[in-house]
Amino acid sequence: MEFSKRLDLLGDEVFAALNVRRRELEAEGRTVYDLSVGTPDFKPSQHVIDALVKSAQDPANWKYSLHDKDELLDAVGAYYRDRYGVEDVAHDMIMSCRGTQEGMLPLCAALIDEGDTVLVPDPCYPVFRNATTLAGGTCAFYPLTAEHDFLPFVAGIDPEVADRAKYMIVSLPANPVGSVGTPEVYQEIIEFAREHDIVVIHDNAYSDIIYDGPAGGSFLAYPGAREVGVEFLSLSKSFNVTGCRLSFLVGRADIVAAARKLRSQVDFGMFYPEQDAAIAALTGPREQVEQQRMWYQERRDALCDGLEEIGWERPNAHGSMFVWARLPHGRQDSMAFAAELMERAGVIVTPGASFGPAGEGFCRMALTMPPEKIREAVAAIAAAGM
Repeated sequence: MEFSKRLDLLGDEVFAALNVRRRELEAEGRTVYDLSVGTPDFKPSQHVIDALVKSAQDPANWKYSLHDKDELLDAVGAYYRDRYGVEDVAHDMIMSCRGTQEGMLPLCAALIDEGDTVLVPDPCYPVFRNATTLAGGTCAFYPLTAEHDFLPFVAGIDPEVADRAKYMIVSLPANPVGSVGTPEVYQEIIEFAREHDIVVIHDNAYSDIIYDGPAGGSFLAYPGAREVGVEFLSLSKSFNVTGCRLSFLVGRADIVAAARKLRSQVDFGMFYPEQDAAIAALTGPREQVEQQRMWYQERRDALCDGLEEIGWERPNAHGSMFVWARLPHGRQDSMAFAAELMERAGVIVTPGASFGPAGEGFCRMALTMPPEKIREAVAAIAAAGM
């Protein structure tokens, strides 16, 4: 059988390959420190678990969930007001989706036609380019470089390319590079979008994991943002519910409506017990969210301080649950480096090249172990001579 050529558009799934080798090393009795996949190791809040369990006990909640409950939409709007200072987020500006990853493709497909140009960061989380490619778009990459603090630099984008572009994906705090947006950067992006008639898609997965400064915010809080774009609000990392897939597309109503129309053909909506869990997260206490931000910062410090002490350049790590580290000794072969590090030190990292060409020479490390384990991992790297 000859399969679809769409499969050829996607590269090898690096996380799956790393996981296969991890299991082999563990079967051999090796100590393994897995810093590759960004799955929080903290527990969800009990009130979120309780809300899901209680809702699941009601047989009526096991029917098709063909709409978002008014209580859920109210909770999202109130969260934007109370958490981000964004007023008047109406129901038609909100659509639930089963995770940002799952919501990205219908949004991209609703915005572009075959061959349309799209601006995508490099490096970036792979779904940004894959959703664009599967929707028929052509990625025009804008680099995130150390020269510009790994932040979008719109002045460096070719104006002719910008004039062709239909949308621009922005992710701040950024996975994988760990940079955090500033008011100046956001305003530059909004003005750039207006000038070139571009829709901005902002991924806001890590606004609660920011270090060394003010609390994270929302793209929609900046003047003009809701006229040019939309934002994915993910509850996965803030509330440790990655498997529950609780996410929302929020912003310009006509864009949300277009994504909803396409998504309705392949998705019956968010399971009602999950909607109730999301309501509990959005309306409940936030002390745990702040506490785990401080725990993440302790892990960030343990990893960055440790790597610097053994001779690595201090990584970029201002936000998100990831550290973006330049490979030591001038190495550029991130795939080979990650494989060698796993074999020699038992430490698993994600090669930077898997996030795009500009990621070569770097690796991404996830802050998914307590500080003492992270220090053990750094010691293993040092002992392996790497």
